[in-house]
Amino acid sequence: MSFLIDSSIMITSQILFFGFGWLFFMRQLFKDYEVRQYVVQVIFSVTFAFSCTMFELIIFEILGVLNSSSRYFHWKMNLCVILLILVFMVPFYIGYFIVSNIRLLHKQRLLFSCLLWLTFMYFFWKLGDPFPILSPKHGILSIEQLISRVGVIGVTLMALLSGFGAVNCPYTYMSYFLR
Repeated sequence: MSFLIDSSIMITSQILFFGFGWLFFMRQLFKDYEVRQYVVQVIFSVTFAFSCTMFELIIFEILGVLNSSSRYFHWKMNLCVILLILVFMVPFYIGYFIVSNIRLLHKQRLLFSCLLWLTFMYFFWKLGDPFPILSPKHGILSIEQLISRVGVIGVTLMALLSGFGAVNCPYTYMSYFLR
């Protein structure tokens, strides 16, 4: 019975986070956005809802709010869904959107978007090869493999962006200080 109550709490919070993500997307991010694409709004809101739910599960772990087994189940489920969205859905939809804007490929856009997605998956997988994240006890598309690749690529990109910002900001505002 407590698993059912815990699941209803998690589903209710996911629905609330989804609604908040939808409102934030519509009112703040793209209030002047003329092209309304429903799939973009849904993907953003679902990603936002599951990210907030994972943060909520961390807080629940610290406070001991839900049952331990139900927290673990919802953590694994949220992790699988967010990996599915980040590694499979978002790159596929970006490729589909790119191919849809090319008039020559408009009739076969699903085929070419699948080819773009397979190219992304190849480079996504090859980018993680130099790092010691392979383990023989886990499968190729296991949660551990995907999390490690997303983590390595995410940390690398954040380091590049912060380094660029640390160099670009003083260079941009140097003219103000020279006066």
